[in-house]
Amino acid sequence: MKQNATLQRLRDWAHLIKRDVVALYLAACDTRVPWLAKIVAALVAAYAFSPIDLIPDFIPVVGYLDDVILVPLGILLAVRLVPDDLMVEFRTEADLRVVKPVSRSGAIAVIAIWLIAAAFAAWWFFELTIRAPS
Repeated sequence: MKQNATLQRLRDWAHLIKRDVVALYLAACDTRVPWLAKIVAALVAAYAFSPIDLIPDFIPVVGYLDDVILVPLGILLAVRLVPDDLMVEFRTEADLRVVKPVSRSGAIAVIAIWLIAAAFAAWWFFELTIRAPS
């Protein structure tokens, strides 16, 4: 039972981190946010969303330190710089966006890329096997 409670707390914490990263992205795009807070929020959101880490994840233990320590510390700093009333607004908007992450244009783009890649692979296979010189 204790393990389930700990696991649930970690899931809740991860959800809050994800929500705050989205809220900081919204803060970085908002004109009402002071420029320093906007820069810090943009840097933290970009780093959190980026697939490139300061320390690569494949390095045992140390690779996850940036995800577990640097990102939350950056979030704390950025949240302190954004005015409280705006942060409440951004968190509310982030909750709505995190719950329903639907992007039809993104799905269409991914499907189109896969279809083009499949057509190219079929054409290439056809050229190599059927039209190959004897």
